[in-house]
Order: sequence, then C-alpha cells, then structure tokens
Amino acid sequence: MDVKNAFLHGELDRDIYMDQPQGFESKVHPEYVCKLKKALYGLKQAPRAWYGKIAEFLVQSGYRLTASDSSLFVKHTGGKMAIVLVYVDDLILTGDLTEEIQCTKENLSIRFQMKELGELKHFLGLEVEKTKEGMFLCQQKYAKDLLETYGMLECKPLSTPMEPNIKLRAGEGKDLENPRMYRQLVGSLIYLTLTRPDLAYAVGVASRYMQNPKKPHLEAVRRILRYLKGTTDYGILYRKGERCQVTGYCDADYAGDCDTRRSTTGYIFSLGTGAVSWCSKRQPTVSLSTTEAEYRAAAMAAQESTWLMQLLRDLHQPIEQVTLHCDNRSAVCLAENPMFHARTKHIEVHYHFLREKVLQGEIHMKLTPTEEQVADIFTKSLSTKKFEDLRAQLGILKKASIQEKSVLRGSDKEAALPLSFMKFPTAIDSS
Repeated sequence: MDVKNAFLHGELDRDIYMDQPQGFESKVHPEYVCKLKKALYGLKQAPRAWYGKIAEFLVQSGYRLTASDSSLFVKHTGGKMAIVLVYVDDLILTGDLTEEIQCTKENLSIRFQMKELGELKHFLGLEVEKTKEGMFLCQQKYAKDLLETYGMLECKPLSTPMEPNIKLRAGEGKDLENPRMYRQLVGSLIYLTLTRPDLAYAVGVASRYMQNPKKPHLEAVRRILRYLKGTTDYGILYRKGERCQVTGYCDADYAGDCDTRRSTTGYIFSLGTGAVSWCSKRQPTVSLSTTEAEYRAAAMAAQESTWLMQLLRDLHQPIEQVTLHCDNRSAVCLAENPMFHARTKHIEVHYHFLREKVLQGEIHMKLTPTEEQVADIFTKSLSTKKFEDLRAQLGILKKASIQEKSVLRGSDKEAALPLSFMKFPTAIDSS
C-alpha cells in the first residue's frame, strides 16, 4: 500500500516554528515566523510523529503493541491471530484471521488513503518467495546490483568469502586512493548479511578497518565479492510444518584479533532448520582464557535467546527452554555452577546473566563436540569443505536447488510454516 504524504499525518506534541515560506512572506509582519500545526517532510520529529499516529490507529483497532518489538502489533481472537509489522511507512500484514486482516486493510485505506500491493514478494531489498517447501528469503537482485556497482560482475567466483587462516592487521599495506569507497562497499555488504549469515564473519572483520583501510583490507573485501559472485541466489529456507523450537550455538575465537587480542563472539539461533538470529562480533574487552572468552560469548547468546523467547510469547508460540550448544566444557560448568573461583572472579557481573538464566531453566547448556559447532562459521575463516557443511546447517541454500518452486494457490494447499499461524503475508508500501 502507498500512503500519500505519510509524514504529514503526524501530530506534533510541542511547539515548532519555521521561517515564512519563500514567496509567501507577510508584507505586514515580514519578521514573523510560522507555527506548525502538523509535521512536515524534513522535520526531524516527522518520522516519530507518523509512528505515533499509525500506532494509535492500530491500538484503537484492537491490536496490541508487543513488548519484544515496538514495530510489531498483534491481535488475538479465538485462538487465531492477525499481525501488522510497521517499518517507518511500510507495513506487512499476516496471520490466520483473514476477515480481520481484510478489515484492517480497508480501514487503513480509508484513514490514510492506502493502496494494496498484494502478496509479499519484496520488502526493503529482501526477496520473498513461497515454494512448496516453505518460505525462501534472499537478496539476489541486491547482490547483483552490488557486484555491478563495484565492477565485479564478471569476476572469477571463489568458494569461501575469506582466505583460510588469514590474519589482517591495522595499518599494514599501502593507503587507498579512495577510502570512502571501501566504507561504502563494506556498508553495503553489512546489509546483505540480513539473509546471508555465511558472510557475517568476513564482513565483520572487514568493518574493523573502516577508519583507516589499507590495500590488504580492500583485497579481503574483493574476495567477499568474488564469493558473492558464485552465490548471488543463495538465501534462507524456512520449511513448512517444522516444530516451533529454538536451538542455539555459541562460540568464541580466543584472542583472534591480532591488533587488540580481543576474542570474537559468534552465535546462531535457528527455528526449525532455518536461521533466525546470528551474530559475529568482536568482544569489548580482552579475555584472559578460552573459558572466559567462551563464557562471554554464551552470555551474549543468552541475551538474544531471552528476546527470542519473549517474541514467541508475544506471538502466542511460547517455548519453555532454549538449548544452547557450546564446545567448551569449562564454560558450560561455569554457567551451570554458581561457584567463586580466582580465575573468573574478575568477569563483569552482567555476564553472569547467563548463569541466572541457566538456574531459572530458561537455557539448557549442552556440551557439543568442536566438529559439530555450527557457530564456528562466525568466529574464524574455514576451509572450503568445513565452510560449505556449516553453511548448509544454517539453512542457506541455492534457490535453484529448492525443488518444486511453484507458488501454491488455494488455502487447501497451505501448510504450516515454523510458526503454525503464519500464512503468506501481504505487503503494504506506504513510501
């Protein structure tokens, strides 16, 4: 749906003044200013004012703003649900309350003069395809446009985004003629990781050198593009009928950063076989042992799992416990046993959030063999075989490999997605 002049619907909650518009100055009082009655485009308060207006409308329509996400509105009736997701002035409607969703669309059109765009296929650069196996998300067009923009459309593809065992350093190598281009390229790749967790580690490492990029850093980014060349149509498949259970893996690469000697945290959460949340991030402080680094990584993963559990509760799909896989026995013991130890007493208190969640039963720590640690793909560069194996375990597949891609038609052919209430959403573009 398109909203005409969306930001003009916002109501201001404070007095704001502007100069008299050019050509409309008062001849009697040319020194006067104008007091705004409503929000205008270009006003920094306009986006928030528009959000307040659309949120007020949805709440008055019986929707509830969820505690887990200020952009997510849910309405429950008789065991069924309608969902509205708001991103600035773009909306997605989904759920199994068909009549309620239709009524909401009609009311939105009356109140804000919207036009429906139909079944969701594109949203903020993401491509959504419904197949007989489930829902497939990718950014194929975005990836191809990125390669074309930076002259890599005809490059030779590679099998991994990062050379195995490579160690980049700050300040090494020749200066770049155009460091701004490096920052733009890395920023574009960061957005691509929305559906490509296999790129998260390589892009995360490249982003550490944004302030002063050198030639070796640019070569590393070009390797990411060469890997992207051969995987533009890869994405995440969320299969139908899978059990609504969240499983997590966490890992840390101890002192992996050559400049700061900080460790890298990596974690991944999957709903069914499809990844729904992941992270590859350098830790804020130096760890004194592998146990400490792994414990910090598990604590970060625990924060994310708590949010995921809250989100599922808001969607009336509650889960009692998340299984978190870790390949470090000492870190698992530290999380499960609230004991004082001279080697761990210095760890900041907020990291013991993990221990509290384990004692409450919300998280079950499970010791996993290193060779089965899926989160390895977020903490280090890997060999081709290992990388491809872990990539498949994340639910990342080539679009062409998904069998029977034809779009289903008719409610009798619908089957449950990982969340049983989900049907294919409707896109509303109000830009």
